[in-house]
Amino acid sequence: MPVGPVTVLSMPDAEDVRRIALSLPDTIEKTAWNMPTFRVAGKMFATLPEEETSMAVRCPKDERDELVLAEPAKFWVAEHEAYSAWVRVRLAALEDEAELRDILADSWRQAAPPRLLEAHPRLGLHLAE
Repeated sequence: MPVGPVTVLSMPDAEDVRRIALSLPDTIEKTAWNMPTFRVAGKMFATLPEEETSMAVRCPKDERDELVLAEPAKFWVAEHEAYSAWVRVRLAALEDEAELRDILADSWRQAAPPRLLEAHPRLGLHLAE
């Protein structure tokens, strides 16, 4: 029986969140409320709460509610964020780094000013829809 190379898939973690978030244009990391937060042009688009096993990202409330209903093992709403446009994401429940990148880029687009969306059309693609 032939044996080929084994690919080990690792689930995204807090360091992946940090690396991907900081790769997005004009993003900085700033500690607030004793946790890492990521901001574009001064607006927060992601945080790493809960001992960095989850992240919080921007998400319109109507989409957020659909996400939580569709995938409750992956998405949930923290009690103090119930009235805001944020959703929590369990990092261990993400399929791969590509899904993490998509989620962070979507949140970045929601916080980025028009000048950055225009300067980075690939990242701003979905915002105008």
